[in-house]
Amino acid sequence: MVEKRNIFLVGPMGAGKSTIGKQLSKQLHMEFFDSDSEIEKRTGADISWVFDLEGEKGFRKREKKIIDELTQRKGIILATGGGSILSCKIRNFLSSRGVVIYLKTTIDKQILRTQKDKKRPLLQVKTSSVKTVLEKLKNLRGPLYKQIADITLSTDKYSIKSVVFKILRLLEQI
Repeated sequence: MVEKRNIFLVGPMGAGKSTIGKQLSKQLHMEFFDSDSEIEKRTGADISWVFDLEGEKGFRKREKKIIDELTQRKGIILATGGGSILSCKIRNFLSSRGVVIYLKTTIDKQILRTQKDKKRPLLQVKTSSVKTVLEKLKNLRGPLYKQIADITLSTDKYSIKSVVFKILRLLEQI
């Protein structure tokens, strides 16, 4: 790739967006950002706290501002929050400002990968099971990920290295 295009990783929590994004950034010598980490850095608090204090609406407003700002940069890799694509504006920012890669995973893998993570406010459920919450999120968000994706790749059966290698090969074809 002569010109380094922005690469935006979308998908559900636990799909590997941050982990794969960091590895891609090393391979491509591009700067890596994680929208959730940026929110935490700028607020000085973790995502759960922002959710508790401002609610999901306040969090999404911060998320939109940060993703707008980051996607205007050139030559970056950005791992987005799983729900960021709920915003039509964010979907437009992503699809018009770079290559969008949808990292897919199964609900069982999501549960396995996120079960010890207490920083995921949507999984801190008391009334329903985590599996039920993840199924609802998949039904709502899945079509939106597909809608804006230039590349779709499952992360379930492959190592991080293999997924990164596949992404690099697919990027060469675009």
